[in-house]
Amino acid sequence: MPTASTADDLTRAGHALDATGLVTAFGHVSARISADELIITPPRPLGSLAGGKFPQLSISSATLPTDVPREAWMHAAIAAVRPDVGAICRAQPPAVAATTALGLPLVPLHGQGALVGPIVPIFHNSRLIREPGIARDLAAALGGASALVLRGNGAVTVGASVAEAVARMWILEETAKLTLAVAPHGPIRPLPAEEQAAWASTGSELLNRIWHHLTALPR
Repeated sequence: MPTASTADDLTRAGHALDATGLVTAFGHVSARISADELIITPPRPLGSLAGGKFPQLSISSATLPTDVPREAWMHAAIAAVRPDVGAICRAQPPAVAATTALGLPLVPLHGQGALVGPIVPIFHNSRLIREPGIARDLAAALGGASALVLRGNGAVTVGASVAEAVARMWILEETAKLTLAVAPHGPIRPLPAEEQAAWASTGSELLNRIWHHLTALPR
């Protein structure tokens, strides 16, 4: 069953993503409430969320409820193959879109970048994820990663909680900004693997600190 705390996290996530420019008119966040069910933000701008009840989504359903985003298929597909995932964040980070258009890889250039993985995979299909087949393809492209860039169509991040998924989206965009700043001046050199591993081991602590930062920002 969804709790008031989970619903509050979804509302705070929407406001944080909007305040940081990671979403405009489009974006959605979901949280797992059981092995087979999610709650998800409705199909309206995330900055306009006012709390209350959120739509529920069965990850095994052959149809979508009328009150969920039409791209909710991606949430169901990811949750179905990733029992470790407690939340999914779908956003439109602008610097990420630019790096993908330029063919620049997203690798850890700073310590926090290690929290989205050694290299962020790309889903090479810019169509909207509005049917189950393409959603399953997207989930396969994500695999066991924490973040996925959708070429020409934003990005997806996952986590054990709403806090972790949203914090990873922010880190993904910060990594893209660094990449765009560095790329004109020479090769893109990721941190050494052992340093990445050291940062990754602090993941939950740092992700939750970032969440508190993001949710404290003025709207």
